Amino acid sequence: MITRRQFSASTSYLVASPLALSGCSQEYAADGYEAVAARTWQSGPVTGLSGAALGRELVRYATLAPSSHNTQCWKFALDGSGRSITIQPDLTRRCPAVDPDDHHVFVSLGCATENLTQAALAHGLKGEAQFDPASDAVRVTLEPTQAQTTPLFTAIPLRQCTRGDYDGKPLSGEELTLLQRAGSSDKVRLLLLTERQAMEQTLDYVVQGNTAQMADAAFVKELKDWIRFNGADAVRTRDGLYSASSGNPNIPSWIGDLAFRWVFTPKGENDKYARQVRSSAGIAVFVGQTADKMHWVDVGRCYERFALQATALGIRNAFLNQPIEVAALRPPFAAALGLTGQRPDLVVRFGRGPLLPRSLRRPVEAVLM
Repeated sequence: MITRRQFSASTSYLVASPLALSGCSQEYAADGYEAVAARTWQSGPVTGLSGAALGRELVRYATLAPSSHNTQCWKFALDGSGRSITIQPDLTRRCPAVDPDDHHVFVSLGCATENLTQAALAHGLKGEAQFDPASDAVRVTLEPTQAQTTPLFTAIPLRQCTRGDYDGKPLSGEELTLLQRAGSSDKVRLLLLTERQAMEQTLDYVVQGNTAQMADAAFVKELKDWIRFNGADAVRTRDGLYSASSGNPNIPSWIGDLAFRWVFTPKGENDKYARQVRSSAGIAVFVGQTADKMHWVDVGRCYERFALQATALGIRNAFLNQPIEVAALRPPFAAALGLTGQRPDLVVRFGRGPLLPRSLRRPVEAVLM
């Protein structure tokens, strides 16, 4: 998925160089980016909307879900009667290098589906989602019900994949229970790894996977193509991974392109992942009952509930999907987790840490069919 790669904090040396100082400033994108980010992530009204306006608002909440490289690989169709919304994959936005079987695409659809159903409930509609294997689409039927503004709905505009260091402190048993409940279903199993030995074992697979991916020129090019090195580029495209969301400075794109080649190294990235895993409270591994598109959607829904519950508790999370993205690593990683013969779907670290700038979203008009 829902892959979230950091550019690298090592670019900080560029800020101090005359070349960088002559090419960027704090105003290079701050005003435009901040204004668009505020509109994108705002909480909307929960009363006074109906018909197409309500449908568009539900779609807006759905688009605040995560997606691989923030490609926003979805399209939405509003039923003229207001009784359903269909979510289809937008395969023009797939990432074939990191996601050759479109696993992350359908997990992303599940994340959007969960946001939509949470928003629908807050607006007095009960959403029932069903995956149609003939069209590879999720149809959410909407029926009137008593409105409920749940903590998960309130968390939607606050949720982010926080790709920074956490504080290293453990979570309480009550918090872990709430996360376990939110992220599990009868079709999806959630493993919460909080023992340091288990986390170090997972880190070893993350490092192996990251090293393999960084040796793949197609993977590196695909990742770089989705990085937005400054706020102006983030606002222009409204997609991709905004570099500042990983704690990096705003720099002109041409400098970013050069810096990426210089500082995006296996050692630098592996050291970063080691530091970040060791600063986390734990690692969550999501496992669908079956390795097919329908269950990948279910995994996405469970992950999004987990992420929203975490957000409601002030807990951050970020993906560590290398062990499940590198096909050769999946079987031994599964075996190490006691999941021989199964396919782990998502690997996510969690803990408390600061908020970072957000990657943006395209307007509703861009995703409606």
